[in-house]
Amino acid sequence: MDPVDIGLWGVPLAILGGAIRVSTPFIFVSLGECLTERSGRINLGLEGTLVFGAMSGYAMAYETGSPFIGVLAAAVAGMLFGLFHGWICKFEGVNDIAVGIAMMLFGMGLAFFLGKPYIQPVAPDLPAIGFGWWSDIPQVRAALQVNVLFIAGGILALVMAWMFRSTRVGLVVRVVGDSTDAARAIGLNPDVVRLLATGAGGALAGVGGAYLSLYYPGSWSEGISSGQGLMAVALVIFARWNPINCFWAALLFGGAGALGPALQSVGVSEGYYLFFAAPYVLTLGLLILTSSPDRAMQGAPLALSLTK
Repeated sequence: MDPVDIGLWGVPLAILGGAIRVSTPFIFVSLGECLTERSGRINLGLEGTLVFGAMSGYAMAYETGSPFIGVLAAAVAGMLFGLFHGWICKFEGVNDIAVGIAMMLFGMGLAFFLGKPYIQPVAPDLPAIGFGWWSDIPQVRAALQVNVLFIAGGILALVMAWMFRSTRVGLVVRVVGDSTDAARAIGLNPDVVRLLATGAGGALAGVGGAYLSLYYPGSWSEGISSGQGLMAVALVIFARWNPINCFWAALLFGGAGALGPALQSVGVSEGYYLFFAAPYVLTLGLLILTSSPDRAMQGAPLALSLTK
């Protein structure tokens, strides 16, 4: 079908489609970090987990011919990184942030080393669902191609919000995240809870990495993450540690990332590369806007390293 000139309507349409595509890794990494931070631990190593998950998922999808096995492998790899991070952080005197930076560098270095044989081979892509079947306009159909992981991320955000509000598991995580002493007083082991939360958060970050390599952009390369793991930490703060807010904030970040290609699609080429900086400018702006003493940590778990 030949392209149809839809004029300036192409900009919001391209931003919508781009937001859906670009936001999915942000959704999974931010939900993983939200879970980890609600338990009272910050994990700055998710950038390394994201990259290693992307490499692991791509390699397993190529070797097995199944993108879903690739996603599972990425989740397992991310979980192992998270558990290792959580195990180190349980020792007295160990700083969460320093360990996170070390894990980020370790994960990226290991992914680059092990992933070199998979830069050229082509792995199968994850499937997408076409919600634009009702339209004859190719741009609409392309914009409404929604990957299954985006849908799963939206459902997961709702499930996590319900879990924190209405289940024993959510209550345990919240108690540990707010007061280590109170958790011990009622018979909980904060180290175990934080270890499991960090492992689960790492698994979600690994899934986000698999999306990058198996759908968008859909290949494995050493610069695949572009700092999305680190930006997700700012996203969680902006979302006030609320899973549903994380989903909407991820869409906002995704839309910012899609701004440059959207403007190029209608012929705006001057300063095109500057628009690629939009997600980073947005991250900086949100951190500045939320940095006032009375607002910055509103809703934060009281035992979180950031609040100390």
